[in-house]
Amino acid sequence: MRLSARVDYALRAVAELAASAGDGKLVTADRLASAQQIPPKFLESILLQLRRGGIVVAQRGPEGGYRLARPASEISLAEIIRVIDGPLANVRGQRPEELGYHGAASALQDVWIALRANERLILETVTIDDVVTGELPERVRDLVADPRAWV
Repeated sequence: MRLSARVDYALRAVAELAASAGDGKLVTADRLASAQQIPPKFLESILLQLRRGGIVVAQRGPEGGYRLARPASEISLAEIIRVIDGPLANVRGQRPEELGYHGAASALQDVWIALRANERLILETVTIDDVVTGELPERVRDLVADPRAWV
């Protein structure tokens, strides 16, 4: 699985917003960029996508900034990835169920669908709150505990 820089930055920015939610203040894009070492101009376009996707809300003005549109416990990593980059798994820009393999390669479609299902098991289960608190679901902790996962 490849995650684009846009997705990586979006996940980090949303986690930073969630961590800042306790004080009730809006967080500026500059503060997010600085806290997560994200290029500010790049972050602005990502925040626009996140706002359009219903992940964050923005307020203009001297007291302006960003906040999460809903609790971090209701925002999955999968949702953010889809807002930024589209479907979780695709092959040459197509969804796996839309592909047509033939002959000796026909089972590849099943492999791509199984891969997407496994991605969903993790990414739809893990929320931004899980990331911020470090309390990841047991399934994720079990996978990370396997030394083979690290190589």
